[in-house]
Amino acid sequence: MKQVIFHQTGLPSEVLQLEEAPVPQPKPHEVRIKVTARNINPSDIMFVRGMYGITPKLPSSAGFEAAGVVDASDESNSIPVGTRVIFTAIGTWKEYVCIPAALVIPTPQGMTDEVACQAFVNPLTAFGMIETSGLKEGDWLLITAGASAFGKLAIQMAHHKGIKVACTVRRDDQKEMLQSIGADLVINTEKEKLQKVIAEQTGEGVSVVFDAVGGVLGAKAIASLKSGGKMMVFGLLSLENIPLNSGLLIFKNLKVEGFWLTTYMENLSPEQRKTVFKTVFTYLLSNKVKVDVQDSFPLEQFKEALEAYEKGGRNGKVLLVSK
Repeated sequence: MKQVIFHQTGLPSEVLQLEEAPVPQPKPHEVRIKVTARNINPSDIMFVRGMYGITPKLPSSAGFEAAGVVDASDESNSIPVGTRVIFTAIGTWKEYVCIPAALVIPTPQGMTDEVACQAFVNPLTAFGMIETSGLKEGDWLLITAGASAFGKLAIQMAHHKGIKVACTVRRDDQKEMLQSIGADLVINTEKEKLQKVIAEQTGEGVSVVFDAVGGVLGAKAIASLKSGGKMMVFGLLSLENIPLNSGLLIFKNLKVEGFWLTTYMENLSPEQRKTVFKTVFTYLLSNKVKVDVQDSFPLEQFKEALEAYEKGGRNGKVLLVSK
């Protein structure tokens, strides 16, 4: 089988390479999945660079999220051969992956592989953050990197709950698109002062910030919180830590906390997990929440896919697909 792996951490364009490897054989409790679609997430890039919360065991494949078809079942045949599935694993940029049957999610009928391979990380993160944020109908939420895959999902989910959404972009042509899916206020931080616009439009500031960027923009987002507000940090697209203003935290009684999907899911009971999956998948199947695809590439063309991923102005996911 073909697999994209790296023997040392570094820039993906420099360390990732395509190799041939034997098709893996599943253990008794595992299923083997023929992978059909994978999407490229920021976490994938940070993992290859050695900057993610999980340290790669080298050599390692890239990718955490994918969809595929079971081609070898576990010993109890709990997931029959031919079942389309959604799954997460460390290293999905391969033609075949073996994982425990208990961790596999059957793909809902009617959901395409292009949607299924995006149905876990960003939708569940957006849902989990909204659920744990304490936001109520009428509250203001600020999302940095509003035009990202996560940003668009969070905008749509928050809008359905009656939460007012402000978000940041870096290009004017993204404003109309985000407003069309539910954003109430879109701010181009290349031209507009974030705190000034937030103060003018919300009065006292936003209740919660979802920050994926960090750095200077993260600091400006914190300054846009109202007294007693909270920032939830879940990404670091700028690769720069947020410079915190201690006085601001003290005198406005602000909170800053991290959110990681792995921890959120681990703290749910089995019944709660089922409810979360059902809710999120229903959103996706009903088109109440939509995910976008910018382009698709065969696994062998991963370098071209990475180039497409890095291009500015992208409004959808870049996928690696297999026949």
